Amino acid sequence: MALSRRLFVTALAVVGASAGSPLLAPDALAASGRRPSVPVEPGYRIAISPDDTPDELVAKAARLRPTERQIAWQRLEKTAFLHFGVNTFTGLEWGTGDESPDVFQPTGLDTDQWARALRDGGFELAILTVKHHDGFVLYPSRYTDHGVASSSWEDGRGDVLRSFADSMRAHGIKVGVYISPADENQYLHGVYANGSARTTRTVPTLTDGDDRAGKKLRSFELQATDYGAHMLNQLYEVLTEYGPVDEVWFDGAQGRIPPEKVEHYDWDSWYEVVRALAPGASIAVSGPDVRWVGNEGGLAREDEWSTVPVAEVEYGRTDYALPYDAPDQGSRDALAASRSVAQYLQWWPAECDVSIRPGWFYHPEQQPKTVDELTDIYMRSVGRNSVLLLNIPPDQQGRLPAADVAVLRAFDERIGAELPKNLAHTARTWGDGQHPALAVDGDPDTAWIAPAASGGALYVDFGRPREVDRIRLAEDIRHGQQVEQVVVEARTETGWTQVAKVGTVGASRIVLLPSPVAARQWRLRVLGSRLPARIAEFGLYRSLS
Repeated sequence: MALSRRLFVTALAVVGASAGSPLLAPDALAASGRRPSVPVEPGYRIAISPDDTPDELVAKAARLRPTERQIAWQRLEKTAFLHFGVNTFTGLEWGTGDESPDVFQPTGLDTDQWARALRDGGFELAILTVKHHDGFVLYPSRYTDHGVASSSWEDGRGDVLRSFADSMRAHGIKVGVYISPADENQYLHGVYANGSARTTRTVPTLTDGDDRAGKKLRSFELQATDYGAHMLNQLYEVLTEYGPVDEVWFDGAQGRIPPEKVEHYDWDSWYEVVRALAPGASIAVSGPDVRWVGNEGGLAREDEWSTVPVAEVEYGRTDYALPYDAPDQGSRDALAASRSVAQYLQWWPAECDVSIRPGWFYHPEQQPKTVDELTDIYMRSVGRNSVLLLNIPPDQQGRLPAADVAVLRAFDERIGAELPKNLAHTARTWGDGQHPALAVDGDPDTAWIAPAASGGALYVDFGRPREVDRIRLAEDIRHGQQVEQVVVEARTETGWTQVAKVGTVGASRIVLLPSPVAARQWRLRVLGSRLPARIAEFGLYRSLS
């Protein structure tokens, strides 16, 4: 996961927004007499045109809605990554592909220990590096000799993926798989980046002595290169033989090969197989469901939008329209800047990946981040409308290091102490719009509905002064992401006093006050929104930490 081999991001030019008429709220489009150039219907993706006005782009973004799988993924809040493979034993971060399989020798593989540690750390989904860039696979694949079946470990009968999947499910944790598009071993074998044409391939492609011969298999006819077919066959194995998979994680890394030999990945065919064989799985981060936030520090932008402009490139790959590390991906200005290069606006929420240690694979000399560091990352990822993907690498025994396990447990306890109880849950509420009490009932599928776009106020009364130093806001994202600016105010002796002002909210926005504020009455005011805001949580907390 080192930055040197991170996402192969298509560089698309950014065109600045031109000056024009004042922006209209989405509801004002109809009154203006103008109509969008493309019919606007709720969905996770809407086509756009260079002729769309800035107002029409905002209107389309306001009508984007997440899919059920995206909602389920967002509510996980934090997920786990497990980088494990030959690099664990060679000390490398990026393998060479010509390692002897015998180097893989975990002396005490214990995936139940992984699962217990992740469960106690508050994780509900874990992603295993089934294949990293070296091409070594952690299950007995029919399509490569570079894997556990060729190792003397467990006499060639070991299957880390099987053990991982069984342990995770036994402990109530969802299963994710990372299958690297890059493959140094297949490059050495003349398969990866060999310049072969995309032709129709039958998947699965049976091998000599294939144990599936004669069985009725679901098959596909798909366009792929030689290597694309290799990937499709491995995807087929993983998605049909290891139980339900909840996330398939691709990056866009390229092998360390000459630039003229770049492998153009068969994204459309890969996506089709995943959708068919694991329909509930999110495809990240080179995928249509989840995007990479743009750094490997685990940090989201101050204002992180899930509704962003995208381009479809390289055989159907969903890619950024604006630069992947742009400080703004979804504001009005960003939408306007993207219209000459973007093809769609899409619900494409951000995932923030980071390792608990300096490296992505285990290195004995390294130590895990502190609880304070992880808490800060949580607040700036989960607290900024994103999901945290935290890597915890197993050691050479095949266990999660004791120091890391202790930090995970303490980290989960710390988040519970930071946000212990929503003081507003039992408080009296009122306000304009509809259903103010639903903003404090603890149900993400119910919400206070503001009376109009860019307006509305919601009040909470504790009955007596209470100290608050943490605020958590959330929109009902089933109805999109609408909020552009809100303020939170406390009624003190001098009247209503602003204690926090934020831009985007989305699925989760956490605000840390510099010091506790004591007040009986609190107010949330919507200053900017694309459609009437739907606030599913107005949380007021007094931390215990």
